[in-house]
Amino acid sequence: MIIEGPIEEIIFRNEENGYTVFLLDFKGALTTCVGKLVSANIGENLSLDGEFVNNSKYGYQFSFNSYEITLPTSLVGIERYLSSGLIKGVGPVTAKNIVNTFKEQTFDIIEMSPSSLAQVKNISIKKALEIGEKFKELKKMQNSIMFLQKYNISTNMAMKIYEIYGSNTINIVKSNPYKLVEDIDGIGFLTADKIAKSIGINPDSEFRVRAGILYTLFSSIEKTGHTYLPKPLLFSQTSSLLELNDIVLTELFENALDGLTLDKTIMKFWHDNVEIVILTKFYFYESSIAQKLAVLNFTQKIKKVEIDDEISHFEAKNKIQFHQEQKNAITTAINNGVSIITGGPGTGKTTIIKCIIEILKQQKQKFILMAPTGRASKRLSDSTNEEAKTIHRALEVAQGGASNLGKFVYNENNPLKINAVIVDEMSMVDVSLMSSLCKALPRQCKLILVGDKDQLPSVGAGNVLDDIIKSQIIPVCTLTKIFRQNNDSLIITNAHLINNGKMPVIDNSCKDFFFEEKTDLNSVKNSIIDLVTKRLPNFTKLDSTQIQVLAPLKAGVCGISNLNRILQETINPPSIKKMELVVGENIFRVGDKVMQTANNYNLVWKKMNGFIEEEGEGVFNGDIGYIIDIDFQNNETCVEFEDGRICNYPRTEISQLSLAYAITIHKSQGSEFDIVVIPIIAGAPMILTRNLIYTAVTRAKKMVVLVGEKANLKKMISNNHTIKRYTMLKDLLKNANDKIRELYE
Repeated sequence: MIIEGPIEEIIFRNEENGYTVFLLDFKGALTTCVGKLVSANIGENLSLDGEFVNNSKYGYQFSFNSYEITLPTSLVGIERYLSSGLIKGVGPVTAKNIVNTFKEQTFDIIEMSPSSLAQVKNISIKKALEIGEKFKELKKMQNSIMFLQKYNISTNMAMKIYEIYGSNTINIVKSNPYKLVEDIDGIGFLTADKIAKSIGINPDSEFRVRAGILYTLFSSIEKTGHTYLPKPLLFSQTSSLLELNDIVLTELFENALDGLTLDKTIMKFWHDNVEIVILTKFYFYESSIAQKLAVLNFTQKIKKVEIDDEISHFEAKNKIQFHQEQKNAITTAINNGVSIITGGPGTGKTTIIKCIIEILKQQKQKFILMAPTGRASKRLSDSTNEEAKTIHRALEVAQGGASNLGKFVYNENNPLKINAVIVDEMSMVDVSLMSSLCKALPRQCKLILVGDKDQLPSVGAGNVLDDIIKSQIIPVCTLTKIFRQNNDSLIITNAHLINNGKMPVIDNSCKDFFFEEKTDLNSVKNSIIDLVTKRLPNFTKLDSTQIQVLAPLKAGVCGISNLNRILQETINPPSIKKMELVVGENIFRVGDKVMQTANNYNLVWKKMNGFIEEEGEGVFNGDIGYIIDIDFQNNETCVEFEDGRICNYPRTEISQLSLAYAITIHKSQGSEFDIVVIPIIAGAPMILTRNLIYTAVTRAKKMVVLVGEKANLKKMISNNHTIKRYTMLKDLLKNANDKIRELYE
């Protein structure tokens, strides 16, 4: 059965998959309709193919499986369609004037002879042509997205694809759907493969093998942080993905590698006695880091400056006494082009930074403090009383659309005007960000890297801090003496015990480190919910949103997905007064605590700095904030981040947010929280490791609460396994250092 009419009211809409409940004016009667729409706009005319069903909860509805966007034929319908906001630049008054002028011929005029619109009052020839272009673009976009939805591609993802391919979307996808894997962030091999099968592309096609190789390389970067793969491992994983016979695949695999090498997408060479394959951009990331560090390290080998008096002055001023290893760290940082200061919590890293800053000021050196995340930079700023910026903000994200995506204002052609850079929380800096930072450093610049080498490696690709340390090229000062701990505090003491492979002191009479024994997953879950929503807020007088759950896993009873759902229902339950938005399996409500899960260089933000409004671009992986508004009319969700930035997320970007009442321990790197609650559960030894629990415990400023079994905690602490990351930086840095020595000596 087919019914047709304009949309009168939108009752519910899931922006991720397009599922919509709306009222349609069908022959003068308002009819409730349910199904998936590319877009939902009041006044839009639809022809729906489906049937009436009797829903036990909502009554009679028209459930449709397919539809067409049709143009209204009545003058009232045409005017309403034009004034609905679908065509930018045409409001109610302009729409009325157009319809009064062209009557039933309105759409023919707009599409075939848009210049004629200049006859209408207040429409210039320029605006007339723009209206015609926007009308044509709207039709192409709707057709393209409807085509993509046939293959179960969500509305949001379809919009992303269209933004990149534009009017060529259908042709590109039909000719080579595997191109989606290369060009579109978030489109996996399986989705492209499904489209390819439906349009008859052979399973042993060159396109498919090429896409399989690239998908395997990208997956290794995203899931395990490798920057390259040994060729035999790449072949094995690609073979499993493609499900092709190894004999059949061998020749196809080599041909595809040759093609990818010729177009400079990948590079192949021998490394550590095995042939490896690396995406070209990741080779250049690591290579550029190695070359810049080698240059800074060698060319800054200046005559040693004696700073004993300056250190003594700082000690007297601050009424402290530095340990010798701390003095060595300060001296090394001042007298070298590149240096590393590493140590666990309480070893005085911040005090050392403050002393270095004072000496740089005395030397009249211009410096800048950086950290990878907003939280980390704010903590650095608060502890030093100096301005600290995120690396992204310090380098300034370049504006100007897709052509400048991921680029920075400060780079090799426009270096920072600076004498020294101090970067805190270095363990979480990946190769991409480190490469951008190195490019922006002037040749005569000190680079001081501060971090904890025993924490988890970066979420992104590479193992930057560890590789630099293991290269033995850059001076490293390791701090072991613990200073910052109160007699009745156990957080720092226990962090170091864990890091040394020992069980923490469990004394629930202390004020900041607690263990609650629970033997099954449901009990662990229930205890965590009770702690976050009732017991800890009552005990500490802190709001539930200031208590952070850090979980090892995403899935499962005590995984972040389940914990977020329950915590959201308890802390921020549904209400008639609260707007909410469904995005895939997530429900977002005004008031929800959320986290950005990917770098988005184009998202515009605004921030009040006193009475001055700042504006910029870029929201980054790990930024935490709160939803302050959901605007269905403009398809935007407004988020205010903890540093005061306010961003409006269009519907195509909302999937980059996740609930953040509970986050993974990996995502917590570089952040500190007043109270941390951690489920201690059984699981895969590859994941539940010593450095994971060590990282989680060191995220707490005031209190740690562990919930689970002590036997599982003991297993984690005893498990010193670290997943090997295939990276080249260590060897590239050694090679670059050798070349620099040959060149200068």
